Amino acid sequence: MEHPLLEDLKGLTLEEIQSKVSELNKRLAFAYQTGNQPMIQQLQLIMNSYQQAYQTKMDEIMPKGDDDKYSNKIDIGK
Repeated sequence: MEHPLLEDLKGLTLEEIQSKVSELNKRLAFAYQTGNQPMIQQLQLIMNSYQQAYQTKMDEIMPKGDDDKYSNKIDIGK
């Protein structure tokens, strides 16, 4: 579930997402120290949205599927 007041995260780069996650971690640590449960819940919701956006970006970068470029190579382990 995404935070309803969050902007569109698809236009952000990996570096921007990583810096925002780092900033959110600092805020989350402060919220835990103060025991502010509503703030913790909101920050966790925002953090989940950024982590999903990060995972989506990583999936776009990394190769997908079962395409194994080494499938036609000889297996010397047999």
